[in-house]
Amino acid sequence: MSRFRERKKFREKTSEGDRRLKLIKLGIFLFAGVIALRLFSLQVLNNDFYAALAAGQHEIYKAIFPERGRILMQEASSAASQDEKLYPLATNQSLYLVYVDSRKIENAESLAKKLVDILYVREEKEGEGLTAEEIEAVEKSEKEKLEEEFLAKLKKENDPYEPLRRGVNEATLTKIKELQAEGIGYIEEEARYYPENNLGSHFLGFVGIKDDKKIGQYGLEGYFEEELGGVQGFLSSEKDVAGRWIPVSGREWQKAEDGADIVITIDRNIEHFACGKLREAVLRHDADGGTVIIMNPKTGAILAMCSYPDFNPNEYAKVDNINIYNNPAVFSQYEPGSIFKAITIAAALDAGKITPTTTYVDEGEIKVDDRTIKNSDLKAHGVQTMTQVLDESLNTGAVFAVNTIGPEIFKKYVEDFGFGTRTGIELDFENAGSISSLSKKGKIWSATGSFGQGISVTPIQIVTAFSAIANGGKLVKPHIVDRIIKSDGETIKTEPKVIRQAISGRTSALLGGMLVSVVENGHGKRAGVSGYYVAGKTGTAQVAKKDGSGYEQDVTIGSFVGFAPVEDPRFVMLTKIDHPRSTIWAEATAAPLFGEIAKFMLNYLKVPPSR
Repeated sequence: MSRFRERKKFREKTSEGDRRLKLIKLGIFLFAGVIALRLFSLQVLNNDFYAALAAGQHEIYKAIFPERGRILMQEASSAASQDEKLYPLATNQSLYLVYVDSRKIENAESLAKKLVDILYVREEKEGEGLTAEEIEAVEKSEKEKLEEEFLAKLKKENDPYEPLRRGVNEATLTKIKELQAEGIGYIEEEARYYPENNLGSHFLGFVGIKDDKKIGQYGLEGYFEEELGGVQGFLSSEKDVAGRWIPVSGREWQKAEDGADIVITIDRNIEHFACGKLREAVLRHDADGGTVIIMNPKTGAILAMCSYPDFNPNEYAKVDNINIYNNPAVFSQYEPGSIFKAITIAAALDAGKITPTTTYVDEGEIKVDDRTIKNSDLKAHGVQTMTQVLDESLNTGAVFAVNTIGPEIFKKYVEDFGFGTRTGIELDFENAGSISSLSKKGKIWSATGSFGQGISVTPIQIVTAFSAIANGGKLVKPHIVDRIIKSDGETIKTEPKVIRQAISGRTSALLGGMLVSVVENGHGKRAGVSGYYVAGKTGTAQVAKKDGSGYEQDVTIGSFVGFAPVEDPRFVMLTKIDHPRSTIWAEATAAPLFGEIAKFMLNYLKVPPSR
């Protein structure tokens, strides 16, 4: 009996030992699994984090803060080829913030002078016209002020960090390093850079500071802030007693997602040429400013867009008036004047109430309600056709045409051409204009509206409306973005969009021929290009007083809008000159500018002459 009990105790001890051994083995296995999983996490899943951590502060910055996407433009000559050439209008560059630790500074006076010699750059203002002696005096005064500023920072008591200059480039930083001055430090920071300076500034906008954060403002930078800006990463980790990160401690980590690149429809060569000619025209006519928009009437792609005066987005804070940030092409609202007569004739033609040869007797003025409307030349022209109404830009003829269809039908056509609503182009702060006067009682409002008074439009609306005339009556949505390329390689392409059929194809063809007559026989002669049929319309618009009491004396806006060649339009273009002082008439300001640019366009696009 005793032997049986001993054997039982032995078996129980053996069984318990086996269980313990198994538990130990399981524990070792689980521990090894945890270690393997941790190593997998360190080496594979979170490799980016630890690679950044090992590389130091700069790599950590890049891993947490996304790189802003670029804005790129192209060329018509290269867009169809496999080796597409893209040119940056907005990109990024590494610059440096130079700071001073005043606790370590010795001989502040000497160091301040040396820093001024390296960092001083005189900002030359356009048209200042100073002599060499005057420039020398200005530079001396500015250097003395800068030296005082630097000296105050260098002598600031017990200050470990006092910013001295932001936006310092590599070459300048090298010169500062060569001073080997104790107490001068620097921090690398990413900065937005616009290589073409002023070119495209209005549709680009800029990256500025808002609520202590860098953010896109105005233009494409503002409209596509979310896409360009990317998604910021996140890092939260424990630190040791010395303030250093503990790599294997509990933490949260998310890598940044870089911003998308945006390829725009703007053609680099067309933009350079058109903007240069606009600037010349504004200065030549002593005008307040001007705008040019060039668009593909079939797709709505904007080929060029610029206004003058403009600004340099690299130095956006140096402008005298922040209103210059607004893009006149989409923001400015003005009474269009006689270019709107083409819209009126289009409506009456499409409604079947007139033909190009329909006549009326022009007596120089016409009574509407209790008002008298006169021609701009104050003359009576006798029997005139509708084609001649456009040739000679007769107000009475436009009123005759609108009266054949009535105010309600006229208003509908104006709306169908896109007036009174935003076009939807991908730019910040687009205005809708106003055609509210056409809803008022009385025929006077449609009468004045027929020749572009009492309503307001934007340049982009005019270009879009005339694109419908050029494009068989189809109103297309204008766009300035060709495609968006995300950081993961996904591409979002902008497809042409037809909004509606504003007029019939037949009306489009008839009106195109009438607008050719304007260039051949009317006020638009200087917009013509030898060898081509160019269609278009001039407009000399009065400028309404701000208090609404009438129009400014001798202040006008000259416009020309047209397309070429009429048989297969490759572009539609608006040229607009604000308050020219050399002459008030559009045929002498906006029309010649159109002609210059149109000649370049037809050659650049390799359009063969048709006559």
